[in-house]
Amino acid sequence: MVQFRSVYLIPFAATMGIFLALAVPHIAHAASLSQYAVGAMANFTLSPEKPPAPVITFRDEKGEKHSLGDFAGKVVLVNFWATWCGPCRREMADLDHLQRRLGGHRFGVLAISSDRKGMAVVKKFYDENKIQHLDAWIDKTTKAQRAFRAYGLPTSVLIDDLGREVGRLVGSAEWASDEALSLIKGVVAEAGN
Repeated sequence: MVQFRSVYLIPFAATMGIFLALAVPHIAHAASLSQYAVGAMANFTLSPEKPPAPVITFRDEKGEKHSLGDFAGKVVLVNFWATWCGPCRREMADLDHLQRRLGGHRFGVLAISSDRKGMAVVKKFYDENKIQHLDAWIDKTTKAQRAFRAYGLPTSVLIDDLGREVGRLVGSAEWASDEALSLIKGVVAEAGN
């Protein structure tokens, strides 16, 4: 039988207290949002530690450079996609619907194309598919995609208002579903915490 001396118990208890104090907010976060990772969002994987999003740059349809920092203070769904990707093409109408429904000063969809042929193919796709509520963004270098370790397309990463990764979904999703709307609304409601 192992005997513990009280001299060891006090530092151990203090260490465990600190660990729990730091872990409980992350556990509570994951538990509160896990209720939304069901149905159409069952493949959404929460990031319990909420790591900071990488610094990335991309271009708008005029060719001007932007960064994720331009969206600070806003919950952002970063979607990496390309016009040649079948699953990406299928989910763009849902992302457009999500932006129409919830987009504004507290939330936005940032669909970043990795098309190497440039913005012309993205704009053509938007026009042909009546994508009206999403701004067109592009990163032909795929540096932004690699910085997020998004190795498959489509990949969507949900970033909170403090620039931390809430979670991600690899593959296409039903972003117009009630579950997706509830997930986004839940993150927006937690904004600032």
